Amino acid sequence: MTKLSPHFSRHEFACKCGCGFNTVDAELLMMLENVRGYFNKPVTITSACRCPAHNEYVGGSKNSQHKLGRAADIIVHGIEPDDVANYLDHTMTHGGIGRYSTFTHIDTRTNETTVGWSG
Repeated sequence: MTKLSPHFSRHEFACKCGCGFNTVDAELLMMLENVRGYFNKPVTITSACRCPAHNEYVGGSKNSQHKLGRAADIIVHGIEPDDVANYLDHTMTHGGIGRYSTFTHIDTRTNETTVGWSG
């Protein structure tokens, strides 16, 4: 198990299909550590890297940042997803923030501003 940072290991980012795709964007990893530190709660990554086939299987966007290793869907234990998204809204200068009822999506797309949506 390869540790990438104090709280995250490479296997947490791996594509769920078992293909071995597990690229992790350094900026995404820093943002996840930031979230972990701010809330002082464990962060579970429910989806990160997705190969094109798995992304299609789960109904992901054609241009999904998951396919680039630049996105993660997360649950912060004991914290509402909207509270996580609100925190990210105030700390991110660019990227994507998706608000869902059971998780928060974060990505490090290179747009000049933060893009948000609800699912």
